[in-house]
Amino acid sequence: MSGKFMIYGATGYTGKLTARVAAEKGLKPILAGRNATKVQAVAEPLGLEWAALSLDRPNALDKALEKVDAVLHIAGPFSATSKPMLDACLRTKTHYLDITGEIDVFEACAARDEEARKAGIMVLPGVGFDVVPSDCLAAHMKRRLPEAERLEMGIAGMGNMSHGTGKTMVESISSGTRVRRGGKIVALGKAPRRTMDYGKGDSKSIAVGWGDVSTAYHSTNIPDITIYFEASKDMERMAGLGSAARWIMGTGPVQRFLKKQIERMPEGPTDEQRAASFTTLIGEATDSAGNVVRSRLETPEGYTLTAETGLEIAQRAAAGNVKTGFQTPSNAYGADLITEFEGVRREDLNA
Repeated sequence: MSGKFMIYGATGYTGKLTARVAAEKGLKPILAGRNATKVQAVAEPLGLEWAALSLDRPNALDKALEKVDAVLHIAGPFSATSKPMLDACLRTKTHYLDITGEIDVFEACAARDEEARKAGIMVLPGVGFDVVPSDCLAAHMKRRLPEAERLEMGIAGMGNMSHGTGKTMVESISSGTRVRRGGKIVALGKAPRRTMDYGKGDSKSIAVGWGDVSTAYHSTNIPDITIYFEASKDMERMAGLGSAARWIMGTGPVQRFLKKQIERMPEGPTDEQRAASFTTLIGEATDSAGNVVRSRLETPEGYTLTAETGLEIAQRAAAGNVKTGFQTPSNAYGADLITEFEGVRREDLNA
């Protein structure tokens, strides 16, 4: 075991940030992506090894993965890129990590648990802000109320998005609001709403199809799960769309138009914006007797945290600190994993 890992997708916003943080920490990952010129431009100033690889050329991809013990896959949209990378990891017995927040990708990875166990690898999607803090919070709520039957979590402080995050959200427009009910993922025509106190009084919150609709269930077995974002004007408008409007926005021409508009936006938050921001997560678990526990988790800004959690888990996986098969962050490393990172504070509100 070499203890070496690859960052694939090193030329996007999150990939470049993660590569830079890795170099600052003295880590030596191999940087990779489709475009040789772009990968080289990221890697050489950082003194890192690099490779130009395409997911549709499995032979070259396999040869590159054979040099590492784990891959931190950052190239979205993961609806298109996760399967070919995971296929390659299964062939080469390389631990698979990614930073997806896409429900369908989590479920597709979970469905390959047996293949991963046979290959002796860990398949751990969602090692960034999606979904390390929220998954650890979900597991903490289950620990506080073991017989919980309903889990609701809220997230506030979501600032500027990268192009990749924006495109992923565009792809989900036509799906309705996805939640867990009775252990099953279902799409609601109308987004649930409620208020949550993120530390500054009650705030309007709107349900969203966040990755924890998948992962929190795998981590806790709580059958009813709903994830909320603190409401913004844009979210209010999106939540108000009828089924016909959502269908239209999910068609190919409209999807392409919306993604082109995203490309015209800034690539992501600046270093100064990230440093000045933080996120707040609320967890609320309820059992059949009506007992309720609530906890609050504060973390650094999402992209900042993604680089930190992704690199930490990549190092652990490359060193052999893994559980084989499909895993969630808390299943692999415990509910307290998130508390190991600088700038994170967890508080039980009704201990």
